[in-house]
Amino acid sequence: MEDFEDTREIHLQEPTDRADRPEITELSQKGYLCLKEKKYEEALDFFRKILHIEPENNYALVGIGDAARKQGKYEEAIQFYETCLKYHPANSYALFGLADSYKGIRNYGKAIELWTQYLRHDPHNVTVLTRIADAYRKVKNLQKSKEMYEQVLQIEKDNPYALIGLGHLYFDFKEYDKALHYWERMIQAHPDSIDIRLLTSIGNCFRKMKAYRRGIEYFSKALEKEKDNFYALFGLADCYRGLNQHEESLTYWNRILEKDPHNKVILTRAGDAYRAMGKLAQAEEFYRKALNIEYDAYAVLGLALIAKEKGRYQEALESLEQFRKTDPKNARLYGEIADCYLRMGEKEKALEVVSAALKGGIHNTHLTELFEKLHREVKEP
Repeated sequence: MEDFEDTREIHLQEPTDRADRPEITELSQKGYLCLKEKKYEEALDFFRKILHIEPENNYALVGIGDAARKQGKYEEAIQFYETCLKYHPANSYALFGLADSYKGIRNYGKAIELWTQYLRHDPHNVTVLTRIADAYRKVKNLQKSKEMYEQVLQIEKDNPYALIGLGHLYFDFKEYDKALHYWERMIQAHPDSIDIRLLTSIGNCFRKMKAYRRGIEYFSKALEKEKDNFYALFGLADCYRGLNQHEESLTYWNRILEKDPHNKVILTRAGDAYRAMGKLAQAEEFYRKALNIEYDAYAVLGLALIAKEKGRYQEALESLEQFRKTDPKNARLYGEIADCYLRMGEKEKALEVVSAALKGGIHNTHLTELFEKLHREVKEP
């Protein structure tokens, strides 16, 4: 699922009060104009010229840091922000940029520390508060993240970044009802600012809750905004799969494959759809395409199930046992292996497999019922 967070900037004001050094004022104004226009190399030229005149100039040091950060050169940006803070410890713009750069290299702890320091100067800055909340969410600190988002909502009742962030927070912790509450509140509060990522996020909530028809509703709205959006296509395909509407599901798997023909996960899902429709030759073709790209356990499983359907039980067993080595806690595998033995007329071996699964701590209603049935039949032939 696509994630999104508050990426708003706190902009450094262009200098206008340096009458004693007019050349620095002019260079600064040109540099920041280039930054706004994303002409980073030109901006850097202007800022470097300032440093030749005044090596400790805060506008130039922050400007170079901003140019590097906006290009994803976070380590370089950190050096310039730290240099600025060495000479100008109270420079809040350098502090903000430094925190954002640490976030860029995923050092969320350091970023939180710096943003918290920033709040001493500006305790009600919602841009910084939401960034701290986002960072706590990234490190899975539910309570601290929730507190920061709620602090934002006390300042701005329907702040979109806080509403979206709370939705993601609860989604990450599988509390889908609460996630929906905040995302639907976001739609009600900001109906003209509905992002495609919000639609797919709500769709994913319903998909996880197995409310597939509601999921289809939101993924379809997302496709209206962007006809080839991967997350919307995947969501629709998976919802139709959940409804056992495999032909519809296949339509969307194939649309993804038109853009990404070597995606082994989608090739395997398409193979599953063909197999569910009884089109075993096509299913086998797609599973083998996936395996030609890279080993995929579910493609191996699909081929094993096809072999089982065609009566090639020994071949199916070999593949299923291979898969079991990579996923020994998969309850379905034990059921499929047991079914192969049953089709071969070997009830005792089927019972051994199911018994091993239950003794291994795999709790599954189907396996428990199968064990009881086989146990009775083996004891009382």
